[in-house]
Amino acid sequence: MSGTIRLHLRVSPGAARAAVVGRHGEAWKLRVCAPAEHGRANEAVVALLAETLELARADVAIVSGHTARNKVASLAGLERVELERRLGLAAERGQEAGG
Repeated sequence: MSGTIRLHLRVSPGAARAAVVGRHGEAWKLRVCAPAEHGRANEAVVALLAETLELARADVAIVSGHTARNKVASLAGLERVELERRLGLAAERGQEAGG
C-alpha cells in the first residue's frame, strides 16, 4: 500500500477551464474555474486532483495554504513516480487543448 505524499501547488482560480498547466518551480501549477471565495477554489483543486490522479476525493486534501495561491495537498494511495507521470500527462493534454 502506498503512503501519503505532499504535493506543492500553485493555483490560479477563476480560469476559463480547469487544467494541470505544468511545473511552477518545485510546485505544479493548476487552473480552476471556481473563484477564490468561500473555499470554492480549494474544492475545485481537490476535484481536479482526484480526477486527474484517479483517486477518491477522500484521498486528496489541502493541508496548507487554504487562502493562498501556494498550497500543499496531501495525497494517499499513490507512489511519487506515478504521481509525476499522471501530472505530466495531464499537463501535456492541457497544452494540446490550448491551455
